[in-house]
Amino acid sequence: MFDWDLLLGFAAGLAISIVTAPAGVSGAVFLLPVQLSVLHVPNPAVTPTNLLYNVIAGPGALARYARTGTLRSPLSGLLVAGTLPGVVLGAVARVHLIADPDLFRLCAAAVLGPLGVWLLLPRNGRARHRFTLRRRAILALAFAAGCVGGVYGIGGGSLLSPVLVGAGLAVATVAPAALLSTFLTSIAGCFAYAALSVTAPGDVAPYWPLGIACGLGGLLGGYLGAALQPRLPERLLRRLLGALATALAGLYAVQAL
Repeated sequence: MFDWDLLLGFAAGLAISIVTAPAGVSGAVFLLPVQLSVLHVPNPAVTPTNLLYNVIAGPGALARYARTGTLRSPLSGLLVAGTLPGVVLGAVARVHLIADPDLFRLCAAAVLGPLGVWLLLPRNGRARHRFTLRRRAILALAFAAGCVGGVYGIGGGSLLSPVLVGAGLAVATVAPAALLSTFLTSIAGCFAYAALSVTAPGDVAPYWPLGIACGLGGLLGGYLGAALQPRLPERLLRRLLGALATALAGLYAVQAL
């Protein structure tokens, strides 16, 4: 019998990644509530399932960015160096320490909500201020995002992109770097959860068929979304990222309360 959940997962991954890939977000953060509420993937298996989506979907957008040479940047190296150790620590915390999801959602909403609104505010060239982030600050942000990605399976790009763009970095620079760190972090996270599933009780391993189906949709959608980025103005991408951050903050606040 045909599994409609797999088709729904493919469609969700396709639609979400087309919208989010131009802004440097894999889409896993918006796929997470779909898996929980619509596809009924149990905790904590939803986290590695979401990471599996990132692993399969990531090459679509990355292949497009690789053709333009935007993946080879110092920012990419900094984000990867920070997120990789963070995701392993996050996976261990998710399985053994049972991090409180409501507390995380409220903290994320408190950070992303004002940031998203700030990105949505209109500004002219003279009113726009850029800030300089030091290497250590970027590494710290990437490490924190990696920890969050390991706990909740969202990769970290959905948190890094709004912060870095809000700090004044161009979306064209942030997007490929954030997606690359999300991809490599998700691979490390999948290995971490596979190792933890050997000894940890409960549903720790990913739901492979669903994760693959969602990922294949994201693979196609990410390629199409990355192809659209050069044709989209910086102002539109900033507003898209602001809308995503604001929507995510609202979603987390509603789920927590």
